[in-house]
Amino acid sequence: MELNGLRVSRETQERLQHFAALFQKWAKAINLVAPSTLDDLWHRHIADSSQIFQIHPQPVTWVDLGSGGGFPGVITAIFLAELQGGWVHLVESNHKKAAFLRTALRETNARGSVHSIRIEDAYTEVGECGAISARALTDLDGLIGYSAAWMLGKENCRGFFHKGRDYRKEIDKARGRWEFDLLEHRSAVEQESVILEVSNLRRLV
Repeated sequence: MELNGLRVSRETQERLQHFAALFQKWAKAINLVAPSTLDDLWHRHIADSSQIFQIHPQPVTWVDLGSGGGFPGVITAIFLAELQGGWVHLVESNHKKAAFLRTALRETNARGSVHSIRIEDAYTEVGECGAISARALTDLDGLIGYSAAWMLGKENCRGFFHKGRDYRKEIDKARGRWEFDLLEHRSAVEQESVILEVSNLRRLV
């Protein structure tokens, strides 16, 4: 099996397939993603989320903000299972979604845990990390604000954020409040979309 041109092991493929089956089952009862995107689960959500790990395939500690239906947090945790290292702390305040995430991690033997708390309270509970991810949560300025507790003054912590076609406007807005290094990774899944890699965060105002 390949995702975005990357060969995926049989074990990881089986984990991803089991996650997809669980997702489809739970999505009938709770709103995990926009219903219009359910029919394109593998391309729109799983393959798209897998890009985070493909960009940063290291056994580090992740914090996934607003994990929702598990994208990209559970997908990263599944890939980490193959490395037998690293961990994903999934932060999701919605208790029904958090219950799904716990089930998905447990049944796929993925390397992660769920924190059913507000993002603003997560740093105290989770502690330091090496990478932060978020998808379809808020604009870049808001994401950096959420991530600041982990990233400010810490050279080794990076943020990886999925963004759509208007991402340059979000960058301009964020640069009004923050100073940071930025790498733009073109999406292999969605045309005109990117994954923004943020590092060396400093506060301007």
